[in-house]
Amino acid sequence: MSTVLEVQDLTTRFATPDGEVAAVSELSFRIGAGESVGVVGESGSGKTQAFLSIMGLLARNGRCTGSARFRGRELLDLPPTRLNTIRGVKLAMVFQDPMTSLNPHLRIARQMTEVLIEHRGLGEQAARRRSLELLDRVGIPAARQQIDRYPHEFSGGMRQRVMIATALLCEPELVIADEPTTALDVTVQAQILELLQELRRELGMAIVLITHDLGVIAGLADRVLVMYGGRIVEDGPVQAIFDDPQHPYTLGLLRSMPRLDAASAGELVAIAGQPPNLQALASGCAFRERCAFAFERCAERPDLRAFAAGRRKACHLERLA
Repeated sequence: MSTVLEVQDLTTRFATPDGEVAAVSELSFRIGAGESVGVVGESGSGKTQAFLSIMGLLARNGRCTGSARFRGRELLDLPPTRLNTIRGVKLAMVFQDPMTSLNPHLRIARQMTEVLIEHRGLGEQAARRRSLELLDRVGIPAARQQIDRYPHEFSGGMRQRVMIATALLCEPELVIADEPTTALDVTVQAQILELLQELRRELGMAIVLITHDLGVIAGLADRVLVMYGGRIVEDGPVQAIFDDPQHPYTLGLLRSMPRLDAASAGELVAIAGQPPNLQALASGCAFRERCAFAFERCAERPDLRAFAAGRRKACHLERLA
């Protein structure tokens, strides 16, 4: 499997009046062509900021170091004009809230055709035809009648489909979907996830799915990156992570969600304590204050290490019983 995106030691910091915030620290991972990777963790774990860094979409007070190579081409030091030849073309992002991501003052037709006119050099009519094809493909009913509407005239689920269609206009090799089912009812959530899976199979694109919902990960991902305190704490195939979690945080996430595949319906257990303060991260393992397995060595920060084929974890325990 060829590598689409390779990230090495990605670190993102934000300058604030109260001090520096360590949003992402030393992230390293690869995404293969056609692969579906889930990125999971609590709010504030660094999931979204990591990929905004890769896309060059950080807030003004943010800065990142390290390396992010798309098909071997470094993204982090590219000027915006050159980055735009990749961003939105070969590398696209579906943002969390389509109501704020879509321009409320422009009709859907204008927002979609501009992408093709800018990046593909199409004329207005050709861009409109292509936009209609994508709206049909993502399940917008009567797309020809709806393409000239404004975003507020669509339901939440329909707006999310419009965002997905817009991301696919230039046939990207990698789509990053940030909480694509947030604020949607469960029926629409299932439809959106099924749509992403179908598009992945048909177009051969890779998908990164950023979410806090392990149920979504189970249904769509091949592999999972579990993040905590701005770092990856566990990485592995989705089935292995669900059947045999090897980091205490991963185990805590799984115990806090209902599972239909469990042998018995046990009581849900919340993870004790609060997520770490990224402005004042303690030395050692960031999870140790909340960890039932913590011991003296946890005062040292564990490296992310391979412990089995295709699996990594950042934990001093040899094995989580």
